[in-house]
Amino acid sequence: MNILHVSSSPRGRAAESHRLSRKIVDALLERHPSANVSTRMIGDGSLSHVDENYAISQHATEDVSQEGTAATSAELIRELEAADIVVIGTPMHNFTAPSTLKAWIDHVVRVRWTFDVGRHGKTPLLRDRPVFVAVSSGGRFSEDGTRQPDFLTPYLKAVFAIIGLRDLTFLSVQGTAFGQEALTAARDDADRTLQNCLQRLVR
Repeated sequence: MNILHVSSSPRGRAAESHRLSRKIVDALLERHPSANVSTRMIGDGSLSHVDENYAISQHATEDVSQEGTAATSAELIRELEAADIVVIGTPMHNFTAPSTLKAWIDHVVRVRWTFDVGRHGKTPLLRDRPVFVAVSSGGRFSEDGTRQPDFLTPYLKAVFAIIGLRDLTFLSVQGTAFGQEALTAARDDADRTLQNCLQRLVR
């Protein structure tokens, strides 16, 4: 089994989203100790946004030169294709995905590579597999009466469905800006949700 761990917070390993996503990975390893884990830390901005050559290739009838970020895209797609389970750690920035995660998505959601386009629209080219998304947020967005909108969850569901990834499970640590007591409670909630998810989804 291959597990791909993508962590997109600029806070790196100190981030709540990384902490939760790493707990997911560790829980999976307890059940599958021989699994191989590939970790992709992208929160530091080391992953370039797509360049002109890549953009041209998106509209060409055939793939053009694979230089520049097109080569990076190919590497990231191979990494994703090889994964049996994907774990993504991401903060919520301005109600949605941070630019670091968006850059990774732009690389892996690629026409003729991970989806095709025909008369009936977009057709996924990847096989489905479990995707765990660990989200951290300073505010609260999923409780009754919350005022913070959530554009992250519906966006990720829609964009991953384009390439064939529909088995998504979201876990979150919310209210991290409300003090240590609230953070501890949020972590406990996430831990309980994780155990329930693993019992249901991972055999």
